[in-house]
Order: sequence, then structure tokens, then C-alpha cells
Amino acid sequence: MKVRYGMVGGGPGAFIGAVHRMAAALDGEFELVAGAFSADSEKSRAMGRELGLDPSRVYESYEAMADGEAARADDDRIEAVSIVTPNHLHHPVARAFLERGVHVICDKPLTTTLDDAEDLCRLVAGADRELAVTYNYTGYPMVKEARDRVGAGALGELRKVVVEYSQGWLSTLLEAQGQKQAEWRADPERAGPSSALADIGSHAHNIVRYVTGLEVVRLFADLGTVVEGRSMEDDANVILELEGGARGLLFVSQVATGERNHLRLRVYGSTGGLDWSHDDPNRLRLIEADGSERVVFPGAGASAAAQAATRLPAGHPEGFIEAFANIYGAVAQTVRGEAPPPGSDYPTVHDGARGVHFIAKALESAAAGAWVDADYTPPDPEG
Repeated sequence: MKVRYGMVGGGPGAFIGAVHRMAAALDGEFELVAGAFSADSEKSRAMGRELGLDPSRVYESYEAMADGEAARADDDRIEAVSIVTPNHLHHPVARAFLERGVHVICDKPLTTTLDDAEDLCRLVAGADRELAVTYNYTGYPMVKEARDRVGAGALGELRKVVVEYSQGWLSTLLEAQGQKQAEWRADPERAGPSSALADIGSHAHNIVRYVTGLEVVRLFADLGTVVEGRSMEDDANVILELEGGARGLLFVSQVATGERNHLRLRVYGSTGGLDWSHDDPNRLRLIEADGSERVVFPGAGASAAAQAATRLPAGHPEGFIEAFANIYGAVAQTVRGEAPPPGSDYPTVHDGARGVHFIAKALESAAAGAWVDADYTPPDPEG
């Protein structure tokens, strides 16, 4: 049975909403039946018409949608909601649907404040519902392969982690030109207290945690605003101390002129290293202590987790949509109460809270010009 879901946000001109809809549809696991796609009711109705939805299930607000769907029969109402709004709405929308027994799939960052993130942790803990955060890069087969190899000790004792996420699309004051995506990301009322770090730095932090299994215990952050006239940071450099003494460097920039969407992770241990880049996501470079190297690709020879995340025969490229779809597929299995295959997972509300905490600590460090403790355990952690 397909999971009936609704969407909040993702109206005309919203890039990420279309990505989520494609990902949800890819494996035939979900059916979009309702939505509140825009704060502009006419735009929301237009999006509903474009998607072929029943007009009675296209709502003028997320509050109306939460109430309207809760009033429907059990076998008709939505079972999950996808939240693809600007950041400031993530918490109230997620809370509204969790309180009505609906599973939540939320774009990152989970919330704009740690208090709100912890509120959702407690709410999920007290309900028979899940909240997934779409840190989509965890869905790539070779990222899962990297995690499995690190977990199996293939790199030895971890010593150094370097993660980079560079974009160039905000190298000019694009928000002043009315560009929708730039405009809300530059507005603290909608984006929250951080811009670049919350937008792409949250992905960088999450992929470090996912692959290494290590948490950040201390950090020193330098956040900068490069483009004159911009209200929040567009460039960030964060030095990390990880559990066990491993050292790390996280740097993100949205003013790296000419870069498109360059995410790269390097992990070095006492006996070897690995290197993964979003520019070539089906290739995982493994480095031996003697300087030799080999490359692992999806397919035969990859871990069970990587194979479970791979849809096509070896040599056929997969990418961004498929990685999102792996998260949606794992959520669908949870909603239906099915046992997931090996390696089928998704970032949880606690992963989201850890991301929000990391952003808050980086802001604190940058303001103080000092190292800060960053050890953290979310409320009611899993496991």
C-alpha cells in the first residue's frame, strides 16, 4: 500500500519541493493527496491543480490542512507530511501534524532554535510517530559504503576529518534582486540566526557524524560575511575536536565563485583513508598507508548497505533524487511497520537536534572568538 502524504510548502518556483515530490514518487511508495503549498492561497490552488489533486484537499494554510486531514476517515487522511518551507516554519508545522498523529519528513535544518528542536524530540518520544530529516547525502550508496568501512575498522583509529561544502551562487547580492531562494535565506526572520552554516553547513556536519560515527565535543568557528550588504554569514570555517581525539576541519562557503554544489568528505585513520565527492558520487576512493589507492563503485563487492541503496546495474549513474528517495523509502517502511533491509535508514529527529545544536555552538564560538564545548545529548535519545 502506498503511504498517503501531504506537503507543506513547495509551491511555484520552489526548487526543493519538486525534488521531494520526485523522490517520494520514484519507488512508488508514496501518493501525494493533499497540500498547503504556499502562503498565497491562489498559488497553493494553482499548484494543486498542476499536481492533479482534489481541490478540497488543497488548503490555504498548514493549520487548515492539519485540521482538515485529521477530520477525514482513518483510511483516507494523510499518514505523513513533507515539510519544505523556509526554516522558521519547520517547528510549528511539524508540531501541528505530530500532535494529530501524522509522521513528519522535514527538510533541514530541523528548526531555527535548539529549544524548538528539543521540543520536537520530546514530542516524538511521547508519540507513536516518526520524524525524519532529509539530510539527503546519507542516502548515497558510496556514503553508506564509507560508513560501513569506517565502522568495520578499515581505516584504523580515526585521526583527521576534512569536509568541504562550497557553492558560488551567492557571490553577488542576489537577494537584493528578488531571487526567491536567496531572499528568504538572507532574512533572519525566515532563515533563523544562520545562513550558510544552517543551509549547507548542516549537511557537512551531518555527513561527518554519519560516516565516522563520532560526535563533535569542542569547536572553534570563524563565520564571515563576504558580500557587502548581506545581513548574515556567507562563509564559515569551523575547527572540530571529535570524540576520541580525532581532529577535523569543516568549511562551507556560498561565495566560492564558480563552484556549483561541491561537497567533499575526507577521513584519515592510522592505517588508511577515504575520499568521497558529490561531484562524482558513485566513486569512493580508498587510500592505503603506503600511498596506493583503489576505487570502489556501487554494485558487486560493495557493502550490503550500499547495495540496498543502489537501484541500477553497475555503471549506470544514480544521484541526487535517488539519495532523497532512499530516505523516503525507509520512512515508508517505518510507516507501514515493515522491517527495513540492511543499511536502510534515515536521519531522525535526534540527528536534526544535533544539527541545530552544532549551528548554535558555532554561532556562540564565532561571537566569543573562542573554543566552546560542543558535547550534546538530545532529549530522549534513541537507542
